[in-house]
Amino acid sequence: MSLMLPSESAAARSIVGVADDLFAAVRGEGGTRIRSGVLVVVDGLGAIGLRTHAGHARFLTGHMAKRDVATSVFPSTTAAALTSILTSACPGEHGLVGYQVLDRARDRLVNQLTEWEAAGIDPRTWQASPTIFERATDAGHPAFALGVAAYAHSGFTHATLRGAEFVAVASAAERVEAAYDLAARHEGAIVYCYLADVDKAGHKHGVDSPEWIAALEDVDAALSRAVPDGVGVVVTADHGMVDVPPHRQSVFDETSQGMGQVRHFGGEPRMLHLYLEDDVDHDRAAELWRADTDGIADVATRSEAIAAGLFGPRVTDAAASRIGDLVVAARGNRALYDGTAQDQRGRGMIGQHGSLTPEERQVPMIRLGALAR
Repeated sequence: MSLMLPSESAAARSIVGVADDLFAAVRGEGGTRIRSGVLVVVDGLGAIGLRTHAGHARFLTGHMAKRDVATSVFPSTTAAALTSILTSACPGEHGLVGYQVLDRARDRLVNQLTEWEAAGIDPRTWQASPTIFERATDAGHPAFALGVAAYAHSGFTHATLRGAEFVAVASAAERVEAAYDLAARHEGAIVYCYLADVDKAGHKHGVDSPEWIAALEDVDAALSRAVPDGVGVVVTADHGMVDVPPHRQSVFDETSQGMGQVRHFGGEPRMLHLYLEDDVDHDRAAELWRADTDGIADVATRSEAIAAGLFGPRVTDAAASRIGDLVVAARGNRALYDGTAQDQRGRGMIGQHGSLTPEERQVPMIRLGALAR
C-alpha cells in the first residue's frame, strides 16, 4: 500500500464527539455545568490558516491557546466532517464518506451536499446515525440550528440537523446574535450556528486572498460579542483548506494508464473515490494509479483504506459500499481532475480540501463564555 498517513498523537482531540461533550456540560456531567450550549462551526477555517492570519482575527486567536486544536475526519470535506460533528460518528459509521459517492443501487454518483432529492435518497436511511439534536430532544432539551434559509429543507439538512428547530438568519453577525439569544432564553438548550462565508471565499479566491481575510474578519467580529451569563460556547470548524494553483493540477484522461478501468470518477479533486468496472482487479488497478500519481498522491484499495482506519474504527456495510474501489489522496497542494468530464468548471476553484495535510485536518477548538478557561 502506498499511503502516507500523518502522524497524530493518540491523545489528539477530534471533532467527533465535540457536540456530545457540549451536551454533557449542559447536563452537568464531568464536573462542568452550563445553562445552555452553543456550537459554532466556521466552515473551512483551519487552525493553521487562522494562526497565520492572527492579526485579522484578534478575538479568536486571543482566546486560542496552543492546545485548542482538534483533528478533522477523513476525508476532510464538509459532507463527511459536518456530519461527524453533528452525530459524533466517524464517516465509516454515518456513511457520508465523501463529496461525490456512488449509489450502487442506481449506479450513479451522488453529490452528498446537493443531490439528495434528485437522486431519490432518503436522508433518514442513507444517514441513520442519530444527531445531537435528536439525543437532546429525546432527553427533553430544546435544540436549534441556525443557517441560511436556502438550506432549511435540503436533504443534507434532514440528514444532519434532524431533531433541531431550523432558524434562518442572513448574516454571520445576526446568526451569532440569534444563537446567543436562543441559548439565553432556553434553559438547557443546544444551539448550532453554522457560518459558511470563510469556506466560500477560500474556494473562490484562496486562503490568502483579501476576500478570505475579509470573511475571517467578519466572523471574528461576529464572535467578539459578549456571551450571555451561564452560556458555554465552542467554536470549531469542519476542515481547513489549501490553495491549489493551476500548475499543481493533474488531469487524467484516456492517455492515463488507469483511466480505462474507471467506471465512475468520484470524490473531489483532493480525495478521489474511483469506482472500477466490475471485472477489474483492484490490486492491479491500484498499481497503475500509483504509477500515474507517483509523488503527487497516495493510493489505496478500499480494503486497505478501511484496514488503515481512514474512515474511522468502524465501517458499516452501507458506508463500505460507498467508498471507492480505490481511494486517492492528494499530497501537498495538488489536485486531481477527470479530464474526460464535460464540465471542467471545478478547475477554477483555488482553495480546496479533502485530503490528509495538517492545513486541511487541523481545526480550532476554542471555548468561550461559561466554558472559557
